[in-house]
Amino acid sequence: MRPGRLGHVLVVDDEAVLAGVIASYLDRAGFDTTVTGDGLEAVELARTLDPTVIILDLGLPGLDGVEVCRQIRTFSDCYLIMLTARTDEVDVLIGLSVGADDYVTKPFSARELVARVQVMLRRPRAAGTPVDALPVRRFGALQVDASARVARVGDAEVDLTPTEFDLLSVLSARPRLALSRRQLLETIWGGADAGDEHLVDVHVANLRRKLGDDPSRQRYVVTVRGVGYRMGAG
Repeated sequence: MRPGRLGHVLVVDDEAVLAGVIASYLDRAGFDTTVTGDGLEAVELARTLDPTVIILDLGLPGLDGVEVCRQIRTFSDCYLIMLTARTDEVDVLIGLSVGADDYVTKPFSARELVARVQVMLRRPRAAGTPVDALPVRRFGALQVDASARVARVGDAEVDLTPTEFDLLSVLSARPRLALSRRQLLETIWGGADAGDEHLVDVHVANLRRKLGDDPSRQRYVVTVRGVGYRMGAG
């Protein structure tokens, strides 16, 4: 990454004109960019470049965006935004279930997409934070170390995406407070224009699955009917 730049964004889309427009807007906003329209190459670039954010088209030819995302998540926890022209909700849910943090439906504004990237990068990360800055939060067998961005159930570390950890961190910071989907969306995804509230439900479901939290007997992430979610005692 060049000195003074905000981060490196890998843009993966086989529509060359669209990819070029996205890269141009990102460059003007202060990001380095790399563009590819090939899924296999995208996986290798993600491995070698270690980008800050990946913008990934779901409908790639050959190795599609879902499989690209699945492979990238085996070695990278960078932020990942899916682009989709599909209106079928199932496709979006599949993409989110394999590790995407957010999605944008085509057609979209390039400015809006850049704003999403900027919001993601304003989230607090572990880098530069003293390990003892925050106490470890405990909920039965679950431990949430917000400073190190690590969650454990018992002695086992839980492999969470950045957004899944952000969600857990926000809920665990105020464990007695029920937060609405809109509050969570605004806090984590960046405001009213960040997406629909269903995005929160999908990430909660993924988080529960990874924590081993049975939806019918919720220990850690508890549904508050008519409101949203709060932390449970474990």
